[in-house]
Amino acid sequence: MLNPSTAKAVIDHALFLGADFAELFVEHHQSGSVEFNAGDVDKINGGIDFGIGIRLFFGHKVLYGYTNSTEEEELKRVTSLLAAKDNRDQIVQASALNFSQLTDRHPVRQPLSQDANLEAKIAFLRATDKAARAENDKIAQFIGRILQRQQQVEIFNSNGLHTGDTRHYTRIAATAVAQDGSEQSTGFEAPGALTGWEFNTRIDPTSLGQQVAKQAMIKLTADNCPSGEMPVIIGNGFGGVIFHEACGHLLETTSVAKKASVFHDQMGEMIANPAVSAVDDGTMANEWGSINIDDEGMPTQRTQLIKDGRLTSFMVDQMGAKKTGFAPTGSGRRESYKFAPTSRMRNTFIEPGDSSLDAMIASVEKGIFAKKMGGGSVQPGTGEFNFAVQEAYLIENGKITRPLKSATLISTGPKVLKEISMVGQDFELAAGMCGSVSGSVPTTVGQPALKVDNILVGGN
Repeated sequence: MLNPSTAKAVIDHALFLGADFAELFVEHHQSGSVEFNAGDVDKINGGIDFGIGIRLFFGHKVLYGYTNSTEEEELKRVTSLLAAKDNRDQIVQASALNFSQLTDRHPVRQPLSQDANLEAKIAFLRATDKAARAENDKIAQFIGRILQRQQQVEIFNSNGLHTGDTRHYTRIAATAVAQDGSEQSTGFEAPGALTGWEFNTRIDPTSLGQQVAKQAMIKLTADNCPSGEMPVIIGNGFGGVIFHEACGHLLETTSVAKKASVFHDQMGEMIANPAVSAVDDGTMANEWGSINIDDEGMPTQRTQLIKDGRLTSFMVDQMGAKKTGFAPTGSGRRESYKFAPTSRMRNTFIEPGDSSLDAMIASVEKGIFAKKMGGGSVQPGTGEFNFAVQEAYLIENGKITRPLKSATLISTGPKVLKEISMVGQDFELAAGMCGSVSGSVPTTVGQPALKVDNILVGGN
């Protein structure tokens, strides 16, 4: 996408101005979406964006800018503006660029650039809508969306790196709204993968429509959730959002380097119950949060964050490595060329244990089964969180008795890690989007079902 001789000239110019590291991130991004509402197509959108991000290091100071031009003089002009207040004599020489093409772990058969498949996508959403409405006459509304995008990146830096990658994303979102008089409730699912439109062969539209409709109907007739401290079984899949938000961000050098994380000085220490082992893995084939290389050009890897309760690694980008001394883990990510990369999660999950879901439920005299988690809020640094439960049930005398609504879970990441006593075998992943200082990036959360011995539950 960018002539290597132009990239080399811009990098040389940056180092001449005194930068000790320079990088160019080139991106071509194509997107297309179909939205379905009120029984028919609501919107069809598509677009292409192109730009180049320029990043300079002056010691631990990061300077960043971007442009939509590939012209050498314009790229040098932006570089000069970035370095204007930090100019100094040249201290390093750029290495010769050496192109490396990594093996693609994530094969794709139907990329967006080949065919938008609009008719097939509309037919999929119609079938999902039909199935949701057929589930119960109280399903008042269905909203569906299919997003597909293709991101091509090329990265150059002053260490001689020249590499690239093409990433294909497809995600299907479905929402059903149930209504009975003035009462309303919703069901929601949004599976996604690092793949092309062939993803639709893995998702049955009828089953998806029925699933979101059943969620909505269960909550419509549910009882109010009791409040207080009690044991909670958190369901598999998207239940991993609590670990992601309340613990995962505290293990990124974005916060560790500033000592803004409660875990910044606890490497090698027990931070969780010995039943807990956690991983951030960018290598999993065609998973939503996977990548071949990170947005700094480093090959992705599997990073063991916690092993048997003990902190074993952080997620580390290049600047995080400079500041903390920990080796990079291929975790530098960004939303687009408009953002400088920072350490971010990929596919982050708690590993399977040896307990069954039935055994966990049987161990609870009175508590909650949070079958499916919803969204929430987290306090950076401390990991204090408040998460809604999308689908919940009361457990009494070791048995599930009735559905509940308006349940929330309130605690801190560090505290809940130590309260986990049982980890299940029913491991599952779920797609999501994660926002941070380098924008919004695709990430996967996951876990088997697990038992938290004591957590504050908020009710209606």
